[in-house]
Amino acid sequence: MIATLVAALVFTATSTVTLATVPSNMRAMVHTRVELAVRRVAAQAQLGRLPAELGTPSQVHLLQVVSPTGKVLAATPDLQGDPPLLPSVPGRHPDKIYATDRTLPPRLGESEEQYLIMALPVQTPQGLVAVYGAASLAEVNKSLAWLYILVFLGTPLVLFIVAGTTWAVVGFALRPVERIRTEMAEITGQDLSRRVPVPNTGDEISSLAATTNDTLDRLQRSAETQRRFVADASHELRSPISALRAQLEFANAYPEETDWQATGARALAAADRLTYIIEELLMLAKLDAGAAVQRRVVDMCHMAAEQVRRREGSRVPIILAPCHPAPVYGSPIQLDRLLTNLLDNATRHAATKIDFSVTVDDDKVIVTVTDDGEGIPPEDRERVFERFTRLESARVKDKGGSGLGLPLSREIVTAHGGTLTIAEHAPGARFVVVLPLYEGGP
Repeated sequence: MIATLVAALVFTATSTVTLATVPSNMRAMVHTRVELAVRRVAAQAQLGRLPAELGTPSQVHLLQVVSPTGKVLAATPDLQGDPPLLPSVPGRHPDKIYATDRTLPPRLGESEEQYLIMALPVQTPQGLVAVYGAASLAEVNKSLAWLYILVFLGTPLVLFIVAGTTWAVVGFALRPVERIRTEMAEITGQDLSRRVPVPNTGDEISSLAATTNDTLDRLQRSAETQRRFVADASHELRSPISALRAQLEFANAYPEETDWQATGARALAAADRLTYIIEELLMLAKLDAGAAVQRRVVDMCHMAAEQVRRREGSRVPIILAPCHPAPVYGSPIQLDRLLTNLLDNATRHAATKIDFSVTVDDDKVIVTVTDDGEGIPPEDRERVFERFTRLESARVKDKGGSGLGLPLSREIVTAHGGTLTIAEHAPGARFVVVLPLYEGGP
């Protein structure tokens, strides 16, 4: 509709200008030719050099010189022996030209035609005479007829063609969009493996289809990760719940044979493991959702010293290297959980000691936790950061782990704009945390 309206405005303006100028310009051309021929004959008459048979200029075939009494003094061959073109001289003022349209009888041409006739009274040695000139308007009228047909019939036809062509072209261009829409309508959450067709056009629609498929890829990966996460979480939660239930059912079935103090301790341990797993899952869910947390300036050196103080008397000693204030802008709860998870992991695998350090390097705060255990093979150094992933050595050493500590630690570091990697070290494993140094005001 817009294309048709624009075309209609353009054609209307063009047609208006054409109809206002072309007809008058065409008649003006004929008028000019006849006037020139008439004035040339008038000049000959004034000089007394008027021949009996007048020459025929280009496209002006009818010329006459008529006396006041109506006698034809000279004429072109087509008018020899014919009466005057006009029954009377239109005026008696010399050198004033008169013009009129008149239909001449068929005997003066092949058919009855409309002519432009001009008359010019002129003073000659023989007295006042009138010079007549006439030119056919047939070509002009035929051209104007075609012009009117083109304007009044051709313009609607052209607008119809513009509308139909635009409709067809736009429909053809949007056909891939309709295919994309149809395919998207059939894709459901249960089946995200389908993809929309990508047209081989290299235009915006092709980019739209490619972007849609990329989005579906991310949705599929997210859905698969969510299903796997739910399945793994269910499995990890099922084990402590089943153990707790078995202990309580046995104690309830044989109360006289039950050591209630030991049963309570085991039940408390199972509840602690459940609490730990749930807290890890909740924090991971908050990080995944991008939930806002309260942040402030945290001194990582002070937090590391507090961690070492809380772990006095643990299975292996933790040796904290001397450190200086290392401010980081972040969540105290999450950063404390980061250090807790890294130190818990090192404690499970260390043989004799854990080296712990916090340093400042330019605009970075670097935290390292190094144990002297069996280490992590290079091919598994990224896999340990996947949720619920536990290496075989970890399962043997600690059957109560959840496989969430290291993935949560990386998520926390990433949320604070840093990185968590495993550096090359022997013996054992070295975890390196790099966080941006806080350089703002107090």
